[in-house]
Amino acid sequence: MATNPPSAAQQAQEALGVRLRELRKDAGLTGRALAAATGQHFTRVSKIEHGVQPPTDHDIRTWCQACGADDQADDLIATLRAVESAYLEFRRQARAGMKRVLGAHTVARYEQTTQFRIYEHNVIPGLFQTADYAAAMLSFWIGILSTPNDLDEAIAVRMERQRVIYQRGKRFVVILEEQALRTWFGSADTQAGQLDRLLAVMSLPNVSVGIIPMMIERPAVASAGFWMFDNSLVALETPTASLEVTRSQEIDLYSQMFERLQASALYGAPARALVITVLSQLDERN
Repeated sequence: MATNPPSAAQQAQEALGVRLRELRKDAGLTGRALAAATGQHFTRVSKIEHGVQPPTDHDIRTWCQACGADDQADDLIATLRAVESAYLEFRRQARAGMKRVLGAHTVARYEQTTQFRIYEHNVIPGLFQTADYAAAMLSFWIGILSTPNDLDEAIAVRMERQRVIYQRGKRFVVILEEQALRTWFGSADTQAGQLDRLLAVMSLPNVSVGIIPMMIERPAVASAGFWMFDNSLVALETPTASLEVTRSQEIDLYSQMFERLQASALYGAPARALVITVLSQLDERN
């Protein structure tokens, strides 16, 4: 899970405010003029534009009418819906245990997806995790989120989802930072077992794993890990929330980011050699 304050949901709300502010400015209206035209206080206009307060459907429709942009109202309301549904409180979900903290990572979603594009910067993706590695990682989150200790059930859910790797017609395109190979969850033995598992998965014909080496010049640096489910959804996680991006324009931006990250990655024998190097360094520590 990635830490990227402010929360991803708050950033999405701020982005909606920016779009509304641009509409106002394109219409040549001041904040006070828009407030007068829509029947609200000018300070509320400012709060909406800065992402401090979310708009309502009515706010968006009257805003667009005042700006002569009625054709954009439906798209902006769809964006508002995405913001509202994106911010799922992990603490609320976790009252029933970590097995309930799924976000976009449901069996149904996995079944529906043909191509998975995955970028992780400090963790091995859940689809490739060993039970020991998953246990070490989930134990930390059970403690930090004060959830019921359903570790065995949560691991079982994660292992069950991994069956999708072996289904016909599925493709997995994965980019890892070298740091993900070097970030331990559990002991050195746990990490070594995880890297052995990664090497095995890399040999599957429907799996492509690229690894971006540390300390290289590169065209792109992502601020958080993200998963792309076909071209319909991008999922990101923070320690307390899951953000689901569904707007096509935003999904296109993640596709561009993914392509730029791919350009820096090693594949095939060089990628395997990097994993083996880290494994040998673990052996030396033992």
